[in-house]
Amino acid sequence: MLFAVMVGALSWTGTAQAHGSVVGPASRAYHCWEEWGDDHMNPAMEQQDPMCWQAYQANPNTMWNWMSMLQDGLGGQFEARIPDGKLCSNNLANFESLNRPGPWKTTTVGDNFSIHLHDQASHGADYFKVYVSKQGFDPKTQSLGWDDLDFITQTGRFAPAQDITFPVRTSGYSGHHIVFTIWQASHLDQAYLICSDVNFG
Repeated sequence: MLFAVMVGALSWTGTAQAHGSVVGPASRAYHCWEEWGDDHMNPAMEQQDPMCWQAYQANPNTMWNWMSMLQDGLGGQFEARIPDGKLCSNNLANFESLNRPGPWKTTTVGDNFSIHLHDQASHGADYFKVYVSKQGFDPKTQSLGWDDLDFITQTGRFAPAQDITFPVRTSGYSGHHIVFTIWQASHLDQAYLICSDVNFG
C-alpha cells in the first residue's frame, strides 16, 4: 500500500514539473502544497487550514499537481470559455475544490506588490493579465465570476525562464481579495488561470 502511494506521488510530481504557477502571492494550490505537502497526513490540517483540507479530501492531485492548471487552445477567449464560478480551477475538474469560497490563507501585500511565476519548464510568456476582486467581494462566501474582477494590468512578452517576476500597482483595496492571474505561455496556446488570496494591509 505504501509503495503504491509513493509511486502515485512520484508520478504526480513528475507531471507537475512540466509546468508552472504563481508562487508569490501563493496560488491556492501552491499554498496547500508548500504548507502541507510534506505533512499531508496531519489531521491538524482540517482545523488549521480547512480550505486545503477540503481540497485534499476532494482530490489529492490538487495539491500534488499544483503546477498543472492549464488549458490548451483557449485562443484568448477566456471569458467566453471559462464559466463564472470556475475561474480558480481554470474549469478543470481535478481542481474544482479551488473554486469553493471559504477562509483561504492569505498573503499580506501592499498597494504595490510583485507577481512571481515559477516555471520549471521555462515556457516564457506571451503576456500576463492581472485582475483583483472588487472591493466588497467576499472570497469567504462568494465564488469568483468575471464581473467580480477589476482589470489591473497586462504585461508584454517574457523570454523563457524558470522564474519571472513583475510589478503590480493598485490602489483602493483593503482586506481579503483574490488576485487573479492569466498566464499565456509562449510555447503553445496554453493558458493558466490562477487565484491567489491576498490581504491588502
